[in-house]
Order: sequence, then C-alpha cells, then structure tokens
Amino acid sequence: MTVGAVTGSEFKRYADPATELDVVRLTNPTFASGLSAPHLRQFTKRVDAMVYWSERDGTRQIYRLDLKSGESKQLTGAAALDVTSFALSADDRFLYYFDGPVLQSVTSGALKPRDVYKVPEGSGRTGFTVAADGAVLFAEGARVMRIALQKTGVIVEAEAKIELVMARPRHAQVAYRQGDAFWLVNSDGSGRKQLKLAAGAVGEALWSPNGRTLIYLHIPVDPKELITLREFNPDDETDQQIARTSQFGAFAPNGDASVFAGASRSKASAYIIILLRVTRRELTLCEHRASDPAMVTVVFAPDSQNIFFVSDRHGKAAIYRVPVEKFVEETSDQ
Repeated sequence: MTVGAVTGSEFKRYADPATELDVVRLTNPTFASGLSAPHLRQFTKRVDAMVYWSERDGTRQIYRLDLKSGESKQLTGAAALDVTSFALSADDRFLYYFDGPVLQSVTSGALKPRDVYKVPEGSGRTGFTVAADGAVLFAEGARVMRIALQKTGVIVEAEAKIELVMARPRHAQVAYRQGDAFWLVNSDGSGRKQLKLAAGAVGEALWSPNGRTLIYLHIPVDPKELITLREFNPDDETDQQIARTSQFGAFAPNGDASVFAGASRSKASAYIIILLRVTRRELTLCEHRASDPAMVTVVFAPDSQNIFFVSDRHGKAAIYRVPVEKFVEETSDQ
C-alpha cells in the first residue's frame, strides 16, 4: 500500500456477551491498530472521521477513518512512526506526527510530508501536544520545546526528565509531568508553578475539555483500596474527589465532563464503564477483555455520543466503538 491508498470497511458489529449492548469493531484484528495518546486531537470537528495508526501495510502508519463509510485512507509513509504522538490541528488542516526524531506535518489536501523540526541527536524526546494556536510542544529531556511558525524555542528548563506535556484547552498554558509532580507554565515560559495534587501516586491525567480543571486517577498506597477520580483547579488551587472507581486504569471525560468513560484494570472485571458525576454511579457498557489492561486506551468522541477503546480480545490490537447516545446527552465544543 502507498500514501493515499484507500481500503474498504472492516466494521463488524456484535452484541456484547455481558450486557448485550451493540459494539462495533472498527479495524481488522489480523493486524495491530490503535489510538494516539488520549489527550491528543484524533477526531475531526464534524466528528465524521478520526485518525489512528495501523500495521495494515506491514509498517506502522497513520490512517484517516471515515466513521460513516468505514473506509480508511493511508496518510503517512513513515519509517519510524511514534504511535503515541500524532494529532490533528484545531482547524483539521494539519496532521502532526513524529517520524523518528523528525516532527512532520501533512495537510488534508496534499499528503506530502513537510519536515517541521528535528530533535538533536542524543537529546531524546517525550511528550507531545498541539495547542489551540497551532503550536506543537514536546519535551527534549528536561526542557519543553515550543514549535510555531512565528517562533521556535525553549519555554521551560526543568530539573529532571519530563514525561508528559499537555496544552491547556482555552488557555495559553501548558502542563507537564515529572514523576508524580505536575507543573503548569504559561506558553511564553512565565508563571511556572507546581500543581498541589492529592498526596500519593497519580495515574492517567487529562484536562477537562474546557480546560478548567486537571482530572486524574489517584492511586492509593494500599492496593486493596479503590482508585479514585479527582480534579484539581489551577486557578483557585482546590483539589476534590469526583468519585471512587471500579479500579480504572484509564479514563476519559465526555464533552462537558459530566460523564466519564473508564477501562477497568481488573482482569476479573475487564469492562468498559461509564461513571456519572452527579450520582457517582457506574454503568457497565461492555467487556474489553484485553490481555493487558494497560493497552486499553479509552476516549469519548467530542459530541459524547460514542466511546472508543482498544483491545486485543479477538486477535491483535483493534479499535472498538460503543454507541452511548441512550445514556449520555450530546455535547458541543462551541
């Protein structure tokens, strides 16, 4: 296959064995496919398509999936694609990704890659995020880089290796993670401060869609205690518990953070679950039955009408969709 090649639908609908709710497997499990990091933009503004990675042609490449027809179009011909670091720009015009040390972009019209930046040899790279203004940010060791058309440079020189970088929605700020410590800094490098999250281990963390709070999984020291979902407001420095969870290993908020999708890391109860903020009650949607719960990336579509997750229950890693319009109201990002 080549860049621009289109393959037909691989959709397969089935009734979940545990709940009998409809689930759609979107990709063929004879080859591996998956999602990007959960904080990155993977859906188009109209929610009619999404980008994902797949080994369909024998190498890992990015594809655009038409969520109505099921057709997949190959967008890249990368030699060393980083499958956790690709995202659409806010206006859908650009797809950014790392091919080895090189940050590249392609447009929706012309699929010819353009080199944007090359990480210096020996520097290493972690984290990746695309801000609303189109700037790409990531970490080179202990510093955060900001790559933009107008200006490229370092915005933070930290004390230790940075593991995660996330642009704050609707704010000119960036959060980054060092171990269990989270820091917030303005996009120009000013105003750096540590976020005072609850004491203990921090699992997955994501901004709420409106950028008001940082939502995270709090993992207790005692493994017998339940993992809780908490949120921190950087503006007034308050931290509060949202709810206890059924041992979530991954989660995602819906469009207004009133509902959360979760993937249980318990092998005995390997389910995809929705958690209602107002009642703190959970509803089991379907089994994920992944061989390793850590692989189950889970995301809400921007309109909150579908949940997507990854599992290898039918072979190699594949992408699944669960319609939830019966349980969750439609949201808008306007």
